[in-house]
Amino acid sequence: MQKQLFTSLLLLLTQHFCSYAQDLNYSNPQDYEIGDITVVGAQYADPSAIIALARLQKGQTIRIPSDQLSKSIHQLWKQRLFVDVQINITKSVGEQVFLEIKVEEYPRLVQHSFSGLKKDWESDLKKHTHRYLEKGDAATPAMQMNVVQAIRAFFIEKGFLDVAIKVQERKSKLIENSVEWTFEIDKGKRIPIKNINIAGNQLVKKTKLYKQLKNTKQLSFPISIFKPSRYIRANYDEDKKQLLKYYNSLGYRDAQITKDSVYTLVNEKGRKQVHIDLAVEEGELYKFGKINFKGNTAYSTRTLRKILGFKQGDIYNAQLLQQRLNFDPEGRDISTLYMDNGYLFFRINGVEKGINKNNIDLEIQISEGPLATIGSVTIKGNSQTSEHVIRRELRTQEGDYFSRSKLIRSQQALMSLGYFDPEKVQVNTPVNAKQGTVDIEYVVEEKNSDKVELSGGWGGTEVGLTGTVGLTLNNFSLRNMLNPSSWKPFPRGDGQRLSMRIQTNGIEYQSYNLSFTEPWLGGKKPNALSFSLYHTNQTNGYAKESSNFSQLAITGASLNLGTRLKWPDDFFNYQVGLNYQLINLKNYANFEADGEIISNGQFHNLYLQQTLSRSSIVNPIFPQRGAKIALSMQLTLPYSLLGNQNSGDIGTAQRYKWAEYHKWDLDMEWYTSLTKNLVLKLGAKMGFLGYYNKKLGLSPFERYELGGNGLASSTGSLQGRDIISLRGYEDPISDVSAANEGGAAIYNKYTIELRYLLFSKPSMTAWVQAFAEAGNAWSGFKDYNPFDLKRTVGIGARVHLPAFGTLGVDWGIGFDKPHLQGQSFDKYGAFNFVLGFEPK
Repeated sequence: MQKQLFTSLLLLLTQHFCSYAQDLNYSNPQDYEIGDITVVGAQYADPSAIIALARLQKGQTIRIPSDQLSKSIHQLWKQRLFVDVQINITKSVGEQVFLEIKVEEYPRLVQHSFSGLKKDWESDLKKHTHRYLEKGDAATPAMQMNVVQAIRAFFIEKGFLDVAIKVQERKSKLIENSVEWTFEIDKGKRIPIKNINIAGNQLVKKTKLYKQLKNTKQLSFPISIFKPSRYIRANYDEDKKQLLKYYNSLGYRDAQITKDSVYTLVNEKGRKQVHIDLAVEEGELYKFGKINFKGNTAYSTRTLRKILGFKQGDIYNAQLLQQRLNFDPEGRDISTLYMDNGYLFFRINGVEKGINKNNIDLEIQISEGPLATIGSVTIKGNSQTSEHVIRRELRTQEGDYFSRSKLIRSQQALMSLGYFDPEKVQVNTPVNAKQGTVDIEYVVEEKNSDKVELSGGWGGTEVGLTGTVGLTLNNFSLRNMLNPSSWKPFPRGDGQRLSMRIQTNGIEYQSYNLSFTEPWLGGKKPNALSFSLYHTNQTNGYAKESSNFSQLAITGASLNLGTRLKWPDDFFNYQVGLNYQLINLKNYANFEADGEIISNGQFHNLYLQQTLSRSSIVNPIFPQRGAKIALSMQLTLPYSLLGNQNSGDIGTAQRYKWAEYHKWDLDMEWYTSLTKNLVLKLGAKMGFLGYYNKKLGLSPFERYELGGNGLASSTGSLQGRDIISLRGYEDPISDVSAANEGGAAIYNKYTIELRYLLFSKPSMTAWVQAFAEAGNAWSGFKDYNPFDLKRTVGIGARVHLPAFGTLGVDWGIGFDKPHLQGQSFDKYGAFNFVLGFEPK
């Protein structure tokens, strides 16, 4: 019956689409030879291609009437290129028939556009729909439908669930049988998620379950500020998987979602809102049963159990189990133990052997494999940096046993150098299993790390507006100074650092700085040698002969030696340096000691400085994870205890001719990534200036000032002070610190920043930030109160240009300005600028 019906339909199609010559006998089907085939109506398609697609050819035998021509028509319809298709028999001569394929083609698309959108939306949409809208393709309904669906999916993904799309088609005046499409788009408003209702949870709190829905958030403050509330189906499906993974991590391995309902309702203001109802079934709690190891010979079962960290009776956590077996970010996993000691071909698998009263017995199956050594170590992409500069940073050496941790640390070291784009540092590890070796290839992409500084800035009330010219070569090569071919435009490639800087505001202030650093003294160990020379001269603008002439002049030099430590780990560095300053004062009444003003004289500041630091930050320009901490100690000799410097018979200036003090500074920063581009920074800075001799008291030099934008911190030490920024406060002297007593001996400063990365390219990195800071400074421990802090909040932006450093602006509101108490709130705001470097 079905076969008869199919035959009847084909005959009807044949009668509709095919016309036969009138002299054929239709009641008696016969075989005919195709004498010729012509194509009519084809404007774009090739006639021979149409004949081939119809599966017809000259000389072919066909039966008339039959379903053969209907099938040919169907083959052409499948191409979706034609509005109408007919096959006609124009004539018959004996046992030959002559066929005509008549087609009406769809018009071709010559142009398309989008309306109702802003340029940035339009640009993104063009990229998204490019593969559906090829110029010159047949403008079929199917093509149009695909484009509309792609546009709708694009906006739904962005949270615009009610997007409306209309297509306007008009004939093109440029080409015959062609059209232009305009997609009129009303994306509407984003539909937020009003409620996420979770039911069925009895053993896990809803607040913890809501946290697992990382990309599906209901309207709430302040979460909606950082994570917009929008419904995106793909994100929601992924979040449901994460919800079940969370249950599994708590031991509820049978947990499942029994109900999932998403619907929209209109609120009292007429706005649509998404509502989500989720029902979960938690199931029973599972625990670890017996855990046995099989196949381990290199390490004892006791050692492996200690690393695994699970024992019988612990909550069963499949996700953490896999992490402890294969890869733990902290390095606590069995795979790291083996692969850090040459077992590159190591394999491990946890097999569930049975369940007894919700206790899961495990067998950890291990295949250790042979030890693997490192074959060749090659470097590609270093067009400017010398190969030995890169190799000395690598922990992977030819002939050593393979180590996964050393491989990761080597990659991080190259990313931290600052010579290469950190996003482009790659590691390839082709393995030769037969020889038991692995080759390592490091691929880098050079970026410009030199800095040219041409800027103007505010150097504090004492310095005023200054101009700065500076040049910093971070990948300098001293040995190529006499090699003209290496000047591009300066000799580079050996990783040395040369810095020259001049800062002045004319006749009243001049500052000159020169420094050089060799990070690998001798070339065999990471022992850094650096020296610097500087001179600063500050006057009040009067002629030297004038009785009103005032001057502060400081000339100094420093020599430092630093090294990378191996214990507790190789993130630690130690540096020791010898520093000397010659300070000349003439009628310069900005220093105070023992209740007296010191305004004239020549003073010496000779001190030893030691710094112990640890940094695990990978990208120093825009850190997204890691921390750094530095503890420094600055010591002079206790001159007053060695001679008569504390004698009351000599003047105040003479007693402080040789500055004596001990100074301690602690600087801590911590970074963590909250989302893809959002980073949280926490920071704390503390400083203390002490003395050896109670009779002599606090040194008039090296005291702290807190407040202002910190631009003066680049010259603060050259002015005899350590200036610490506190955004939102214009002037450290009047707003914060014990400046009225000649500076502070103690300061605390705390910072919280939320940084959002706008884009990161080798030529530019830009981000915006919101911050909160609190700090204060005190004359001594008698006044010290760690809870009495000057508070500020604000926003800012940064742009890092490799040639100029970091440029930025912050606007902060200082809540505790004593001279503004009772005034309007807008008086509390202040702009602070960053030019070339981040202030302290």
